[in-house]
Amino acid sequence: MIKIGTALFEACEELEREKGISKEVIISSLCDAMVAAYKKHIKQKEVNNVEAILDEQSGEIGVFRTKLVVENVEDPDMEISLEDAKEIDDEVELEDEVKIEVTPENFGRIAAQSAKQVITQRIREAERNLVLNEFLEKKGTLTTGIIQRVENRNVIVNIGKTDAIMPQKEQIPGEYYKPGNRIRVFVLNVKETPRLPQVIVSHAHSEIVRELFELEVPEIEDGIVEIKSISREAGYRTKIAVASNDPDVDSVGACIGPRGSRIQTIIGELKNEKIDIVRYSDNPVEYIVNALSPARIVSVDILADDEYSKEAFVIVPDDQLSLAIGRDGQNVRLAHKLTGWKIDIKSQSQAEKMDYTANNQPAEENYDEHEDEVDEIAEEIREEQEYAVDEDDVASLENNDDTQESEEIVE
Repeated sequence: MIKIGTALFEACEELEREKGISKEVIISSLCDAMVAAYKKHIKQKEVNNVEAILDEQSGEIGVFRTKLVVENVEDPDMEISLEDAKEIDDEVELEDEVKIEVTPENFGRIAAQSAKQVITQRIREAERNLVLNEFLEKKGTLTTGIIQRVENRNVIVNIGKTDAIMPQKEQIPGEYYKPGNRIRVFVLNVKETPRLPQVIVSHAHSEIVRELFELEVPEIEDGIVEIKSISREAGYRTKIAVASNDPDVDSVGACIGPRGSRIQTIIGELKNEKIDIVRYSDNPVEYIVNALSPARIVSVDILADDEYSKEAFVIVPDDQLSLAIGRDGQNVRLAHKLTGWKIDIKSQSQAEKMDYTANNQPAEENYDEHEDEVDEIAEEIREEQEYAVDEDDVASLENNDDTQESEEIVE
């Protein structure tokens, strides 16, 4: 047996405190290293009856071979005679197994060198598995980290036991990421690598908005209000569709909060990103009208509604076309992502020029098809959406209204 002392156990306890690697992992690694060193010493790799045993009471470790007790020994490496076995244990019988110490003399230096390599490797593997398991559980959730540096347009964020990578496409356009600042990120993916796992995080993912609403709106956390869909262009605008499971609870009002307190907290967290809270509806006409808010809608015609295609034709007043489309098509693009419907928007004058017909009806009749329903929905939206309208955007877009012939937005 080789005397180790208490230093090993003290080092194990320190590793467990600092890195969360259990003492059993270190002891197991040491025993495996002893076995590997012994096999190398006797120049036999295919040996299955060898093990190392550590006595924690005495602080000693040794290599032992398990042999079968037989009458006639045919394989000395695997068998032992009953007479020799009785010298080790008086109560041993035939067909029993006995452990015989085979630790070579002056084996300490060889074992120590081998143990150092194996233990170092096992510690790295254990640390890697700890990080991998921890962040596999965190995948798809929000976490808080500290910005470390920017490398090749990638932002390196420390999120605990490892550094995560935020690729450029997962960053908010125009955002300055200063080292040392705290940041809330979404754990997008965890990739296994030969060394520590590579964690990919995002600051632009739409699920960040979901998590923030769940944190700020108790009705969402309790399941009274449900988030049906989210579409986001990070740094600019987000649309979120909500529905209430309780007829006495207003889904939009719950998300806005008293005097806008809840929505303002979320907007502040997102660096003043604009947020449209949309009331979800099973009625596609109503849902599309809500999604295109704050624009006023004249009519919505459903052109296709099946598993292959969902298309709608929307007519708006001439003075609402720019608002409905949004700057660079942003409003209708977000509405498309939110609802899953392909939306073609025309002004009334454009539709008249095209002599647009549906179901072989004159265009004038189509304008009135959902007029009462649409006007009622639009009026409700104008009362609710105080936080979604950007007056500067509206003014700049209306100047270009006359040059806008038609817009069709596809994802």
